[in-house]
Amino acid sequence: MNAEEARYVDAVLQHMGLPGVVAPEDPENPAGPWRVYDHTDPDARNDTTADALVGLAQAFRSGRPLPPLPPEPGPTRGFVIPPKGD
Repeated sequence: MNAEEARYVDAVLQHMGLPGVVAPEDPENPAGPWRVYDHTDPDARNDTTADALVGLAQAFRSGRPLPPLPPEPGPTRGFVIPPKGD
């Protein structure tokens, strides 16, 4: 998964109450592939992506709703023009 997908997976894991830390495979290359790990420390972590997927599948069967998808990128600022006479 890429960084954008990883943010959503992290949100789903937290929402479902499942353990896991989503981080890049190579901490020096955040643009590369990402995985789910048991710890944040790159030297002591173990890949738990498969366990996280099993946990998600079980959570889906329980009927818990998913968090909303992240918003699509777009304008984040704008102007409010008051009507004449105010």
